[in-house]
Amino acid sequence: MNIVMDAFGGDNAPLEVIKGAIDAQTEFGVDITLVGDEEKIQKCADDNRLDISKLKVRHAPGIIEICDDPKSVIKSKKDSSMAVGLQMLADGEGDAFVSAGSTGALLVGATFIVKRIKGVKRPALATLLPTTDKPAMLLDSGANAECRPEILVQFGIMGSIYMERVMKMKEPIVKLANIGAEESKGRPVELEAYQQFKTAPVNFGGNIEARGIPFDEADVVVADGFCGNLILKTYEGMGKFFAKELKGMFSKSAKTKLAAAIMMGAIKDFKKKLDYSEYGGAPLLGTRKAVIKAHGSSDAKAFYNAVRQAKLFIESNAINVISESLAAMKSSDSDADE
Repeated sequence: MNIVMDAFGGDNAPLEVIKGAIDAQTEFGVDITLVGDEEKIQKCADDNRLDISKLKVRHAPGIIEICDDPKSVIKSKKDSSMAVGLQMLADGEGDAFVSAGSTGALLVGATFIVKRIKGVKRPALATLLPTTDKPAMLLDSGANAECRPEILVQFGIMGSIYMERVMKMKEPIVKLANIGAEESKGRPVELEAYQQFKTAPVNFGGNIEARGIPFDEADVVVADGFCGNLILKTYEGMGKFFAKELKGMFSKSAKTKLAAAIMMGAIKDFKKKLDYSEYGGAPLLGTRKAVIKAHGSSDAKAFYNAVRQAKLFIESNAINVISESLAAMKSSDSDADE
């Protein structure tokens, strides 16, 4: 198994990518190929006394900047670390690709270089969110601002398969993000998607309001990319808010500091639950091979976990199951039309 990593994607590249790759290669025993300017990668490793002798390096001199047009990955910057890495994946030189670079460029590159699973209308960015019990998957969390009802249903199917195969959840509950729990709530797209979900091959649980997500009311939350990204960013903001407030409360006096010392174990567990680096990144569901979008500010721990997630994604055979499920749906729809 070879995991291809964009060595120059993200705010902390290439140092944190290299460190995370070394740790992951040691722990998981997978092959890892760093893609980027070979000379700069080696210099960074030497300057920080890091041994990269067990890692492979594929030279790619270009870099996709966050301000670049996303289409540059398939046009003017085919020599970039992201474009070269995705091409390696498409050509069978890798089993998964991990990048913390531009989300837009990664979506374009994955769609047009790696390509979509047959039958998938649009790939979805699927983010794992912490809840009171186990993580829930939110998709789409920012790749597709507008979606037709049938696309939302596909998101639900892909998310359900991922949570069952990769996260080992039995019959994950799929719900549709909406402004109310009632079947009659929402815009025309949600109203129609609700009806289509009734006959979809998922454990559909109806609508869910955003406030219900943290309380484990769904395993898969489906939304268009616009609403999904609002939910995600609010989630991230509230996590930082809680962390800041807790720190302020426990540092007010000697008594509160003592209380913090007594509760340190619980505080660390809470902080870990809110830490995005624990999940590594968001899988892009709907592409022919595994693509993981790591957070832009990922550190070595996040890249390490992104490799772990990529490995689990590959081993789960989720991509083939998604393909078979969509093919079966199409066949069933064709039979019903006859």
